[in-house]
Amino acid sequence: MRAIIAGTIFMATTMTTAEKLDRLCALRNHGSKFGIDRMRLLAEAVGTPQSAFPLIHLAGTNGKGSTSAMLERILRTHGLRVGLYTSPHLLKLGERIQVDREPLSDEMICAEAETLYAAAARFGKPGDEDFPSFFELMTTMAFRCFARERCNAAIVETGLGGRLDATNIVSPEVCVITSVGLDHTEFLGNSLEEIAREKAGIIKHGVPVVLGRLPEVAEAEIRAVARARNAKVFSVREIFCFDSTGTTALPETNLYGDHQRGNAATALIAAKLFFEKTGKSFDETCARQALKNVNWRARWEKIPLRDGRTLILDVAHNAEGAEAIDKSLKRLVAETGTRPQIITGILGAERARPLLAVFARHASAIRFVRPAQERACSFEELKQCVPAGFRGEISETSVAALFPKENTCTLKTPSAEPIVVAGSCYLAGEVLAALAGTHADSSLQDKLPNA
Repeated sequence: MRAIIAGTIFMATTMTTAEKLDRLCALRNHGSKFGIDRMRLLAEAVGTPQSAFPLIHLAGTNGKGSTSAMLERILRTHGLRVGLYTSPHLLKLGERIQVDREPLSDEMICAEAETLYAAAARFGKPGDEDFPSFFELMTTMAFRCFARERCNAAIVETGLGGRLDATNIVSPEVCVITSVGLDHTEFLGNSLEEIAREKAGIIKHGVPVVLGRLPEVAEAEIRAVARARNAKVFSVREIFCFDSTGTTALPETNLYGDHQRGNAATALIAAKLFFEKTGKSFDETCARQALKNVNWRARWEKIPLRDGRTLILDVAHNAEGAEAIDKSLKRLVAETGTRPQIITGILGAERARPLLAVFARHASAIRFVRPAQERACSFEELKQCVPAGFRGEISETSVAALFPKENTCTLKTPSAEPIVVAGSCYLAGEVLAALAGTHADSSLQDKLPNA
């Protein structure tokens, strides 16, 4: 009838599903915990479910979500039952844990949380150092779900870094590192080399590793780790040909941008290796076609508004993402003959500076909003990051004011002038929720230490 956790009731039968989710997500208030010892113990306590299916393990500063979605589509098109674990989510917590692209229901999340809390009770109580974090519970939940649903393949994305990430208890068939950039430097290191070594921590002895288009210094670090672990490296740069635009011979995908074609190439290599490792037949023609039918939201997503205008939503949120959206914005201006108004809210000045430098090059106006996240920059911080030469209008507003009801944006623009939203995954979630006539619950998102 109830779970007794270290002398307290976790989930009473009288609690609503929403209350149970709130109780689970309250763990985020204790922050993330790096290291895999707690995670390994929790998984062992519930029967090591991560060993029940073959999987592909991905790390990367950017691109791992899109690449994961591409891999999932390729594997499912080949007839496999595929589990997909990613983070953060945009609208619903269950988006993080999907089987054949069906998100885990709120009710199943609550039932799983009850089981996992009971297993975790032997390690202490919430708030104790040895009690699992929110992300560790969600990761174990994903493994249990994939095992219970008899998945014969899974795509598992790291949360942060790689070496000390909770997902790093898996024994994958293939490892993938999509990109390396300067992000989360307070946790992963202050140089590309340091961050590359952290992400290379997912490489296992004898397991092939696929590399996206990485900076040379980062790739050198990862190759050194791979050599030490006798892991063969498959590099997109070596397998595919590139011209001056970096797109020649890369596979096509319906996700927008040259960087997505690079992710598609990474996914194609990883899928082929996965099928070789698991002894299954791989159809490259089928795989390439699958890459043209990928569903992954807020990646330069064009959303029709009620009044006939189009809003473009993107999750570019750091320096590496700024490089990608710079190309997309340049192309947008060339195609439309006008500059877009850009709505943005960004988490941290380190990210804001490169993003706002790009936005200032292409925007007619910049509208600042503040996502409901502890790390979100204040309006004043954002203003200080705008290049001095920007001559467009700058204003402060909110998601609620801009998107008061379904498929509606109150921003006044000429019909031909695009509207772009970018700067944070959390902002994208809030905007998607507002456009759907609902709201995003920030309490269901992750919280980093000291955020």
